Amino acid sequence: MTSGLQGSLMLDIAGTWLTAEDRQILRQPQVGGLILFARNIEHPRQVRELSAAIRAVRPDLLLAVDQEGGRVQRLRQGFVRLPAMRAIADNDNAEWLAEQCGWLMATEVLAVGLDLSFAPVLDLDHQRSAVVGSRAFECDPQRACALAGAFIRGMNAAGMAATGKHFPGHGWAEADSHVAIPTDERSLEQIRASDLQPFARLSKQLAAVMPAHVIYPQVDAQPAGFSRRWLQDILRGELGFDGVIFSDDLSMAGAHVAGDAAARIEAALNAGCDMGLVCNDRGAAELALGALQRLKASAPARLARMRGQAFPTTEFRQQPRWQAALADLRAAQLID
Repeated sequence: MTSGLQGSLMLDIAGTWLTAEDRQILRQPQVGGLILFARNIEHPRQVRELSAAIRAVRPDLLLAVDQEGGRVQRLRQGFVRLPAMRAIADNDNAEWLAEQCGWLMATEVLAVGLDLSFAPVLDLDHQRSAVVGSRAFECDPQRACALAGAFIRGMNAAGMAATGKHFPGHGWAEADSHVAIPTDERSLEQIRASDLQPFARLSKQLAAVMPAHVIYPQVDAQPAGFSRRWLQDILRGELGFDGVIFSDDLSMAGAHVAGDAAARIEAALNAGCDMGLVCNDRGAAELALGALQRLKASAPARLARMRGQAFPTTEFRQQPRWQAALADLRAAQLID
């Protein structure tokens, strides 16, 4: 059993339980986290059992999921079907609804033994990016900040740290970084005045940031997640952000500019990422793991901030706040 600081690699597994091969790779100290996808999930009890099995092998691992709402939510059967964030913005009491939604999401995720959902999306909806679209709260930076800030308050109240994505903003670039290498041709001044605003204004509320696999050629030739200019000079320097930086999935097409998985995770860590995600490709994860073993990479202590601070019992649905959150979201016709 390994304890102490987490490693710098977050990976995934293929099924709904751990195989002997999974257990072996999870024992490697360079592995610091595991992310679940829809294929790993059947119902709440099964997820709780899987979380417990993972923690029996490595109690220090960060366990993550993408549970944003709308089309990006992996936990479905037996969980509340959350609205897309854009749907919240259309209500008069949108900030309160955003806070209730953040609390409800985080409570359900924590209740099955996971530490965090990679949320909220801080991208602006410029009506250009199909991959962002309704995942964003708003196009207006000030409104997006208010709603995302409320969502984060709800997450924090439930005991979950927030991860803002995709720095410095994926909403203008039209290509989908899952399958292509998007570019955003705007100047740094234009980006500062719009898409960077949510990250700047919420930098003290965010425990983590996930950069975009987008190239901003007027700022740097490298995608933001591989760019010291973006991560060190701007995010850490200008914005004063001292939280965790997670890479986006290094298996995505937008990351392939850096080479194979070993080169990608090295480039991400050299640029300033604290943890690299390598998903949906066990061979690539093993390559990345080998690179970290050769580099003797150690993870920063700040990763511990991402641990869930409260793991509710299975009776949480009987609590008054749960009932109130459901009632509020139903009254606004955001959930069934």
